Amino acid sequence: MKNITSALLISSLVVTSACSTMNKTTSATEIPTPDASLASNPFMKKSTLQYQAPEFDKIKVEHFKPAFDYGMKVQLAEIEQIAKNPDTPTFGNTILAIENSGEILKRAQIVFYNLTGSNTNPELQKLEEEYAPIFSGLSDKILLNEELYARIKAIDTAPLGAEEKRMVELYKTNFEIAGANLSPENKAKVKKINEELATLSTQFTSRLLDARKNGAVLISDVKELDGLSADEIAAAAADAKDAGHEGKYLLTLLNTTQQPLLQNLKNRATREKLFKASWYRAEKGNADDTRDIIERQARLRLQKAQLSGKKSFAEWKLQDQMAKTPENAMKLLAQLATPAVATAKRESDEIQALIDQQKGGFKVEPWDWNFYSEQVRKAKYDLDENEIKPYFEVSTVLEKGVFYAAEKFYGITFKERKDLPVYHPDVVAYEVFDNDGKSMALYYLDFYTRSNKNGGAWMSNFVEQSHLLNQKPVIVNVFNYQKPAAGKPSLISYDDVSTMFHEFGHTLHGLFADQKYVSISGTNTPRDFVEFPSQINEFFALEPSVLKNYAIHYQTKQPMPQALVDKIKKAASFNQGYSTTELVSAATIDMNWHSVTDESQFKPTLEFEKNVLAKYGFNLKEVPPRYHSPYFAHIWGGGYSAGYYAYMWSDLLNADAWDWITTNGGMTRENGDRFRKHILSVGNSVDLNQAYKDFTGRTPDIKPLLKNKGFITK
Repeated sequence: MKNITSALLISSLVVTSACSTMNKTTSATEIPTPDASLASNPFMKKSTLQYQAPEFDKIKVEHFKPAFDYGMKVQLAEIEQIAKNPDTPTFGNTILAIENSGEILKRAQIVFYNLTGSNTNPELQKLEEEYAPIFSGLSDKILLNEELYARIKAIDTAPLGAEEKRMVELYKTNFEIAGANLSPENKAKVKKINEELATLSTQFTSRLLDARKNGAVLISDVKELDGLSADEIAAAAADAKDAGHEGKYLLTLLNTTQQPLLQNLKNRATREKLFKASWYRAEKGNADDTRDIIERQARLRLQKAQLSGKKSFAEWKLQDQMAKTPENAMKLLAQLATPAVATAKRESDEIQALIDQQKGGFKVEPWDWNFYSEQVRKAKYDLDENEIKPYFEVSTVLEKGVFYAAEKFYGITFKERKDLPVYHPDVVAYEVFDNDGKSMALYYLDFYTRSNKNGGAWMSNFVEQSHLLNQKPVIVNVFNYQKPAAGKPSLISYDDVSTMFHEFGHTLHGLFADQKYVSISGTNTPRDFVEFPSQINEFFALEPSVLKNYAIHYQTKQPMPQALVDKIKKAASFNQGYSTTELVSAATIDMNWHSVTDESQFKPTLEFEKNVLAKYGFNLKEVPPRYHSPYFAHIWGGGYSAGYYAYMWSDLLNADAWDWITTNGGMTRENGDRFRKHILSVGNSVDLNQAYKDFTGRTPDIKPLLKNKGFITK
């Protein structure tokens, strides 16, 4: 996923540049002068590293608070100067001036939110909770400023260029969505709601991190881990030792409902224990329970939307997205739900038949699905995940797979950089070179799970591209792969391979950004478009020329046999009923939490979710949603509220676009250049529905998506 937690905060503050161009003589407001204590603070000036990459060797926790405090004072003074400027409003003295405010604050925030997601600690967590309402208040001071809003509306756009017109349009829309045109009374209410929502979101994330850590399953007898590989058992032993339980085994949780180890655990009691630890992690009635937070968030979001004149939060949230309305989003979900559930039912019947054949004597449960579906897959396709993993060593997949595909399709190349400081020893860095050989970006990767890292995988910018500011992108991909025991290779599943290609798709979106202004650069797009470049990049994982280049056995150094390749491809649509149902049901839960139009429609968390699933036909208990409401981090802590449907919307685009690519020559440099020109390089500088039509010459058709999933044959 594209990590939008910090991006949303920073964009809502309109702190999106690295210099200030405001004329100080236009107002009595003076920019505050830093005191001597800030002289050694690394956030006070641009990094001297290449492309302003963060100076992690200099940055310490104690630097954030003074940088936040001083940075906010500076930005408020800059904003006051803009609002009070007596000159006729122009793009330069209003939009550009806002865009160029908040240099110090932006620099500190962007590093801070990357660290709180990937390498947090109690001090950072405390700061995050302390400043969430403060930053929200600063956002409101800017976005609800009547004088600022009046200046934006008064700008004559006739003489402006295309990007400048787009910027005025988006700024005006952002201010109006925030409530700039509300009455003073309602603005005050929105400010209060925003502050509380910011605090609640931070509290949710903190509780969920603790719930994930505390929910890990401690195993005393190694016999209960029968079915796991020696390396997986060694990793569990190492995790237990790190947690103070030497001699035992710790099964840590990822943030999804299903856990990867369920696929191989033979002991049904252990599987049940692990699944239930995942499912109930944040609803135990203890300090980690999130239900009171999310119920309050849902109510506050509805109140905020209705103050802005919308019926529901979803209606308010989708007005600047490609889908435009919650009805359009739900229409797509419904088109997928019916065939997905029907297919999942057939898959369930196959699993139950296998259980009965083995005289299991039980009905399939969620904790059984992955274990037995893997056996069904082996029986149908003779495909064993443990047979596949030795061909997917993490560094080889990256350099000979992900990087190779990017070089072949776009012409870009990579060189490892060991001289750049990093925020954790696991992090690696690369320099990226364009097809003309010129350096274009820096790229960091953080592969392995840690107890102080949020679950999932994501992409973020440390520095965002801007021609105006002469900034080139500095990007990070964060993953949660299981770290191997010392001296062992890091072998990953094919799903993990797909995740790496997916997140690199976001990286490509950031690398090829080609805008003047940060606010419309790269991945700063509507949420239902931002997953499109990432999801289409997953297709390259199985492209024959790419796969044979990276699927190399880590011991024998031999390429994957063609027979095994064929099995993987034949199995590509396997379990699609299950995987699509778990995604669509999660998106439906999200959309229903945020489509409520009256507070009386809310119910306690578990009851609300149960009713939604029943209403929309998600009646297979063995197929739970990918995220259960109490740990649905995307929507309660990650900015995807009323937006989880975006994965499916983007999937519609990527399936149709890939159909166009394969019909028009496939993986050629010509097609790569075309995709770069019309999709990856436009940021949010154009209408994205039109950008899609410019690439394919048509509106997206759902048939390629249904065909990819095996729901239809032609």
